[in-house]
Amino acid sequence: MIKVWAKTSLDLDRPINLFGNWFRLLYIENQGMAFGTTFGSGWWAKLALSIFRLLAIIGLSYYLIKQIRIPSVRTEYIIAVSLVLAGATGNLIDSAFYDFIFEFDPNSRFNWVVDGNGYVFENGEPVLRKQGFLFANVVDMFQFNARWPEWVPWLGGEDVFGAIWNVADAAITCGVIMILIRQRTYFPKSKSEPVSENIDEMAS
Repeated sequence: MIKVWAKTSLDLDRPINLFGNWFRLLYIENQGMAFGTTFGSGWWAKLALSIFRLLAIIGLSYYLIKQIRIPSVRTEYIIAVSLVLAGATGNLIDSAFYDFIFEFDPNSRFNWVVDGNGYVFENGEPVLRKQGFLFANVVDMFQFNARWPEWVPWLGGEDVFGAIWNVADAAITCGVIMILIRQRTYFPKSKSEPVSENIDEMAS
């Protein structure tokens, strides 16, 4: 619902401050995955990304169902995996159905093909992205508008986190961070029996 609201309500290139001017709404669309990253340019890269998302969702769904059925699995871990699954599903829904819900605008730069050198043109006209199922854009709308202080080595003056993201991206990130930080809790190592006990058992 947030993505539909952003698509229909926010003006392009007109940010709305939420907390001061460091956290704001800024509407964009991207042809890639979380935080606008891609597998490359061209329709085949977009298709590969969408198929990867679909397979990941199927695999995660199967894995999550199996984990839920294990009594000893922590609820916290189930929540972390569910966040990743929900985020991936949210972005896939955009790619799958966006073009069937909203009218395709050939004048929007978000629908122009981009390669390593920028927008691609043929005969003075921008090349348009492929349309249809699994080829549509993903809507993003949140941005941290903050820069590192100039005195910070190597990072001074750069964006703290310049990517524009959505709720699905945030869900994936939170889920992955939870798993990385708490992996020892989620995947405890089984304690091996003392060597002396093993020797006694073998002797008997």
